[in-house]
Amino acid sequence: MIGVRQPGMTASVLLAAICIAPTAAPGAEPATDAAVEDKIEELVVTSRRRSEPLSEHAGNITQLGAEAIAGIGHQHVHELMTRIPGVWLGRGSGQEHLTAIRSPVLTGAGSCGDFLFLEDGIPIRPSGFCNVNQMFELHTEQASSIEVIRGPGSALYGSNALHGIVNVLTPATGEQPETMVAIEAGANEFTRFRTFLSNDTGRPVFGSLLYADDGGFRDDSGYRQGKLQLAADWALSNAAFTTVLSATDLDQQTAGFIFGEDAYKDPNLNRQNLNPEAFRDASSQRLYGLWKKSAGPDSLDIDVRPYLRHSKMRFLQHFLPGQPLEENGHVSAGVVTAFSFGTDARQFTAGVDAEWSDLYLKETQFGPTAGSDFLRETRPQGKHYDFSVQSVGVAPYLQVDVNVSERLTLGGGLRVEYLHYAYDNRMLDGNTRDDGTICGFGGCLYSRPASRSDTFTNVAPKLSFNYRLSADTSLYGVLARGFRAPQATELYRLQSGQEVADLDSESLDNLEFGVRWSSARWSGDAAVFAMQKRESVFRDSEGFNVSGGRSRHEGVEVASNWQIVASLRLEVDASFARHRYDFDTVAARGETFVSGNDVDSAPRWLGSAELVFEPGNNAAFALQWTSLGDYYLDAENRFRYPGHSLVNLRARIDLTQRLSVTARFNNLFDEAVADRADYAFGSYRYFPGRGRELFIELRYLPGAREQAR
Repeated sequence: MIGVRQPGMTASVLLAAICIAPTAAPGAEPATDAAVEDKIEELVVTSRRRSEPLSEHAGNITQLGAEAIAGIGHQHVHELMTRIPGVWLGRGSGQEHLTAIRSPVLTGAGSCGDFLFLEDGIPIRPSGFCNVNQMFELHTEQASSIEVIRGPGSALYGSNALHGIVNVLTPATGEQPETMVAIEAGANEFTRFRTFLSNDTGRPVFGSLLYADDGGFRDDSGYRQGKLQLAADWALSNAAFTTVLSATDLDQQTAGFIFGEDAYKDPNLNRQNLNPEAFRDASSQRLYGLWKKSAGPDSLDIDVRPYLRHSKMRFLQHFLPGQPLEENGHVSAGVVTAFSFGTDARQFTAGVDAEWSDLYLKETQFGPTAGSDFLRETRPQGKHYDFSVQSVGVAPYLQVDVNVSERLTLGGGLRVEYLHYAYDNRMLDGNTRDDGTICGFGGCLYSRPASRSDTFTNVAPKLSFNYRLSADTSLYGVLARGFRAPQATELYRLQSGQEVADLDSESLDNLEFGVRWSSARWSGDAAVFAMQKRESVFRDSEGFNVSGGRSRHEGVEVASNWQIVASLRLEVDASFARHRYDFDTVAARGETFVSGNDVDSAPRWLGSAELVFEPGNNAAFALQWTSLGDYYLDAENRFRYPGHSLVNLRARIDLTQRLSVTARFNNLFDEAVADRADYAFGSYRYFPGRGRELFIELRYLPGAREQAR
């Protein structure tokens, strides 16, 4: 199969009209109904850190299953996440990306802290040390499933779970695929090898490996990427224990912006790389355990997950005047726990999460800044920052779900999180060059506070209900608060005029109502939401941070999956949302933020539709249409990107029971688009999107048995 997911995507009437007529053959309906009668109810795990039926989940959640992930065969995680309403992962150079989940695309020092990324339920980064590109540290290509919650999560998840949660479930906790070897080649000298190896005899041991080499569609913009996961299952004291080693490595030549209004449409410009010197080297390693023990259906279930993490990264900040080099890394350890108990009438989940981390950051500029006198003087050559931070976090939580009746379930939860930073500045304090001399024009951009400690305590409540209208339809409502403590880079990588970052924890309140349905032919959900966010840090068009910001977010999200006939399925999703500033200020360098203006990089419309045709067990074809609405490029709403739509095509044919071939045709009509549009430092700037590309993959299953055809 190309892949099934619940819920699906947003309708394209034109696609449906073209494709339904020739395939709706008489006699297909009984086969469809028979298939539906045999389906197993979908389970999700992120909401309660344990499996529960999707129909009982109070809130939105979208799951991409293993078949969907394998069928999509994404080279970049952007291609995968277009299938989730309200989600946009703007594609950057190579494997880079910027995230939007029920939000604008957020940029700046702590923007990445508004999203929580998990691997098998474990955060992949410390609470105060996020990375805007951190999804390239996840094994999305060979995941058993990926679950996405839009908006604040439950009390089980704390700091960073504001706008959304992405939980990548690997074969260590999900279904293990068959032993497999796949080789892929395609446009721009792209090659990829991936495999999954399993051993079910004796102690189950398995591993997955991916290695990709991309020549890049722009000059000097290729990358090499490797991902490895090894896991083993053990039986310990009547409990299940799994150990997992997860590692990634990225060696990338980075392409920078191209400049000028509509430059992405010019074939003489959109393949250029004006920053051939730019690069990103990044690696991560995570070692964790999964210990589970159950003492009976109405007794205590224990889930304990200890972990060790390490990462390091070097990259040239080509997007800033002066192009400083940033070096950062961390070592961290911790544990997440969940203790579930109760009766059929009341279910309790409680636990304590704890984390320790030691991180560092250095920033150095090796040459003079080009541009105006102001830029040259305020962004000096030399070392800008050099500091380390040790952090300790502890968070107890409790969630209770009460079955008031056979139809109505009420839920409530509370999380209290304590986070302490010990910051050590390893160079001169203050707003000077690294030799202590003073910059002109009011001082250097870079300001370094003296060594100190900071502590943040946050409380996150949640109330919810789930009401079963029928066996196939339910209503839900959620009132929840998400939060995040300031990131280390917001507190200690200061700018001109800041001696101490006077920052409070960012918070987001969410009110949401939705309906979820499932029938023989049609399933999906729809949600309306209103959110208010406080104490945000925005970045203006001159690259300066604006703290103390507020914003409002309202919208509607719809997703559905329609089984038209046995061989034809339409998956659709859409969201329409307004993301607006809720404060007035004039930034230090002149840009004006006006309450009611759209937040920049916040398209109101996101949509996608995919028509899947499966004429038999040995072939599948999928036609996808994606649409991105127009959006403003600056806080004053003076400059705009018009949006775009793309069409992609996939086909899979099983040559034998063991060997299959898959073809992926991206941007079928070769549209000229921008993966990212921006207006900064007085100019339009773009990351141009890829043109038409073809990729072919051969997949071999050595354990499959040949059958007569």
